[in-house]
Amino acid sequence: MRKEKEIVKSLLWDTGITLNGNAPSDPQIHNEAFYRRVLQHGSLGLGESYLEGWWDCESLDQFFYRVLVANLDSRVKNDWGVMFNIALNFVLNAGRKSKAFEVGQKHYDVGNDLYGAMLDKRLTYTCGYWNSPAGKAKNLDEAQEAKLDLVCKKIDLRPGQKVLDIGSGWGSFMGYAVEKYGVNALGITVSKKQKELADNRYKNLPVETRLQDYRDLKEKFDKIVSLGMFEHVGYKNYTTFMKVVYNSLRDNGLFLLHTIGGNRSVKGNDPWIEKYIFPNSTLPSIKQIGQSIEGLFVMEDWHNFGVDYDLTLMAWHKNFEDNWDKLKSNYDDKFYRMWRYYLLVCAGTFRVRKNQLWQIVLSKKGVPGGYQSIR
Repeated sequence: MRKEKEIVKSLLWDTGITLNGNAPSDPQIHNEAFYRRVLQHGSLGLGESYLEGWWDCESLDQFFYRVLVANLDSRVKNDWGVMFNIALNFVLNAGRKSKAFEVGQKHYDVGNDLYGAMLDKRLTYTCGYWNSPAGKAKNLDEAQEAKLDLVCKKIDLRPGQKVLDIGSGWGSFMGYAVEKYGVNALGITVSKKQKELADNRYKNLPVETRLQDYRDLKEKFDKIVSLGMFEHVGYKNYTTFMKVVYNSLRDNGLFLLHTIGGNRSVKGNDPWIEKYIFPNSTLPSIKQIGQSIEGLFVMEDWHNFGVDYDLTLMAWHKNFEDNWDKLKSNYDDKFYRMWRYYLLVCAGTFRVRKNQLWQIVLSKKGVPGGYQSIR
């Protein structure tokens, strides 16, 4: 094990991380087999060894920030899990219709008690808007309300309009849009538990939630949004998704796409995230989104506030930690470690600007006189 340990130490040399050091970002190694596992299995080995208690770290978000700042992820090439996922996605199309409901069952149906404890009061499971020009949000509830209102303003919602939310979650956007802007809303989700909660919460409002794949849409809408769902579409289906939106949108309507994005085009996801958190998911690039809208839409506005996702994830993590005593009767210690790892590794990726958060406004024929960007 000594050789593997020395290799890992050399890789960490310029990251500011010390194995078994005293800083919050320093990992504490409990099992010497950790070194070989990481070198053999890359990010999957790193994540799985954490779940199994082989190592701990007080500040996982800072650990990953330091690792990513040093581009350690690109220097460790021998990650067969990544290569396997890329090959599998290339051959099989992980976003195909037969797989559409898998992420709902594995991730979004894990428990409404968990999400109720972790998220804001409206259960908004997407990036909040913390640093708006109108003023910084003081807490998660304010940041999510600011984001929902930003979306409504960007698509120029008007009373009586019919709006579609593709990937509507627990209905937070629909509820806000109906209450504040007087619209009628339809949402589609692949999660049974999301639909159940949304149906109950908004039963007295003109809100409908359907358990439905986006490819089965057959209606027309004045405005369409998709907030945090495009990451589940898969690169082979980006153009199909955009064609569905195009055919579902009235000629003078607007579509707002809110999605996490990556700095380069990929065909697969991190193998640990793929296995434990979001099956069949891929982060789109600017190039891939551009290719998918070519010949269909006019790009009216492209807004990046990815740094706000770091703040959002850290707020979710705090809520999760603060409420763990109430949750742990329904979830085991391995789940606690898995969820903590997921939230904090993601925070690190946004902090270092490896991942972005984009809001893109699209029209079918171009807004007459030009679209007025809203921030």
